[in-house]
Amino acid sequence: MEFLEKIKPRKYQQEIFETCKDKNCLVVLPTGLGKTLIALMLTIERMKLFPGEKVLFLAPTKPLAEQHLKYFKRNLPELFGEMQLFTGSVNTEKRKKIWQTADIIFSTPQCIANDLKKRMYSLKDVCLLIEDEAHRCIKNYDYRYIAEEYKNQSNHPRIIGLTASPGSEKSKIKEICKNLSIEEVELRTRDSSDVKEHLQELEFEKIMLDFPAEFQDMRHILLKLFGEYVSELRERKVLFGPASKTDLINLQKKISSTISSNYKNFNYMRGASACAQAIKIQHALELLETQTLEGFYKYLKGLFDQASKKQSKGVIKLVSKPEFNFIYSQANELLAKKVEHPKMQEIISIIKREREFNKNLKMIIFTQFRETAGNISRRINEIEGVKSKVFIGQAKKDSLGGLNQKQQKKIIEEFSEGKINVLCATCIAEEGLDIPEVNIVVFYEPIPSAIRTIQRAGRTARLMKGKLIILITKKTRDEAFFYVAKSREKKMKTAIESIKEDLSKEGPIKTIKTEVQKKLE
Repeated sequence: MEFLEKIKPRKYQQEIFETCKDKNCLVVLPTGLGKTLIALMLTIERMKLFPGEKVLFLAPTKPLAEQHLKYFKRNLPELFGEMQLFTGSVNTEKRKKIWQTADIIFSTPQCIANDLKKRMYSLKDVCLLIEDEAHRCIKNYDYRYIAEEYKNQSNHPRIIGLTASPGSEKSKIKEICKNLSIEEVELRTRDSSDVKEHLQELEFEKIMLDFPAEFQDMRHILLKLFGEYVSELRERKVLFGPASKTDLINLQKKISSTISSNYKNFNYMRGASACAQAIKIQHALELLETQTLEGFYKYLKGLFDQASKKQSKGVIKLVSKPEFNFIYSQANELLAKKVEHPKMQEIISIIKREREFNKNLKMIIFTQFRETAGNISRRINEIEGVKSKVFIGQAKKDSLGGLNQKQQKKIIEEFSEGKINVLCATCIAEEGLDIPEVNIVVFYEPIPSAIRTIQRAGRTARLMKGKLIILITKKTRDEAFFYVAKSREKKMKTAIESIKEDLSKEGPIKTIKTEVQKKLE
């Protein structure tokens, strides 16, 4: 392709590009297999076809937008076009001026959406809209808003959505397609024949661990307390269905909304407290079953601290229960005896074992909780040859604090240079960021999300042979989550194939007409 001298597209990239030339396309391709190159090829094609028009490349975070900008600058001749990064730190008037002269703009959706609402500029001269991490086009209002405005304003609209996984539910994938006016879906997985040859072998290991006998009494008591609160919710006629943590969180929102609308029903008032305590116990159970004993103990201590400050009558009542005090003292005793969750012991064994085979070990350990990430990092830094850091998001809601984008970038650089060889990460490392190739990815716990599972696994076995290890505590929610994720991944493939069929038969999924469109008719 003209202007693209440094990279030769692979066969599947060329095929996907040919589709994207003629149709709005959702590209579903595993992490590290060159979605950005397809976007680059399409950029060249559209700008050649419509000289003087722009390309808008949206990414959900500033670091990811910067990453795409660097990739384009690295692979396109300097004179091809002016490329600019839009950020919230640049004032709107300056962005307005930059928009007039820039040819390819990289931005977060929030930045563009705010400017469009203020009518700082229009999208009429944008010949290509690229939306990275397109699975966010459901929840992210700005993504949806920009796509809608683009379809209404652009003289020559063309849209491409990029994602490693759009999810497992057909209705949600359909919604993404509707929001982006998708006409075709291009799907490739690790098992696709034209992709396989470009991937390294991925070894999979599922490690099943016994739930410790020392924890059994604590779990039994927590389950008993949980059952009491759930029974109260049912008796008060506020809970009718299942009582998972997610169900209870949704119920809590519903009760709060009802109370805030001045509906002061006694059962709802008492139900709000019972629901809040049930959620706390369920969270404690999750920490005990699947995380670290230290994290479990700290959580219980936090509830006692909360009660001492008299912040919640429900918490005061909960921690005053003799059985709750027993759990607290039991956890403290076990910690004093240096008892650990078997997952922690297994992590240490894995690192020691893998370092024997490979002194240049690069590993990411994924976990749901910041506290767990911190505990793992501290513990494995005691192992000779291990240099670990915690990699978390920006929010500062706990003792760990958070990492701003500059700090995150520095850690990634250190990991790339070998100054760090193990990242203990939360979901921040799943999506988008330019993290170098790793030998091993460990799931400290399975997660029931197909999107997140695929993104985590995509961190290894790209340029070198990789290994994926999942730790599962037997007879806990770990087992259920593992099989749910597997099932949803299969459902994703089936759903996409079904939508591809629908699109070929019926054409693009119709979008709801906007007020602007109605006025034009």
